[in-house]
Amino acid sequence: MIAPGPTLETARLILRPTGQEDLDGWAEMMADEEASRFIGGRQGRAQSWRGLASMAGSWAIKGFAMFSVIEKSSGDWVGRIGPWQPEEWPGTEVGWGLHPRAWGKGYAVEAATAAIDWAFDTLGWTDVIHCIDPGNVASQKVARRLGSTNRGEGHMPPPFHELPIDIWGQSREQWLARRAVR
Repeated sequence: MIAPGPTLETARLILRPTGQEDLDGWAEMMADEEASRFIGGRQGRAQSWRGLASMAGSWAIKGFAMFSVIEKSSGDWVGRIGPWQPEEWPGTEVGWGLHPRAWGKGYAVEAATAAIDWAFDTLGWTDVIHCIDPGNVASQKVARRLGSTNRGEGHMPPPFHELPIDIWGQSREQWLARRAVR
């Protein structure tokens, strides 16, 4: 079963709503200390299932959530990237988390670009943010490659309210202007 929602394609990736079949990859990513460090910390399979189910639930009740990212060449689940806005979130976020096997391939920028286009074009968002830990240099590089800038310190809702984050982002107008130049 896959949650209801659209499927997007890029040159190398398929972005689709979360499905039960994604649990193995999701649980592997969340069990990896480095991969999960900035996205909630290490989790066992049962807690990973709850995270996956939360994403699928958002697709069902809000009409959007992070997409499962599937590598076209292998069919492997390689991460979750896309729009995310739980209750009391600091804004309309497009976030990312990749399985270590997908690191260093440019997948975060490729998938986030498609997700941001979709958020602005389909969801009608006027602004996109990325909640990034000040120590997460890799995500800061992704944000910069997307054209986002650091807007300063932000705050997450409980239970993450004590974690330090910076809010990176850009407006729809900034995104469209940058896309027109390419």
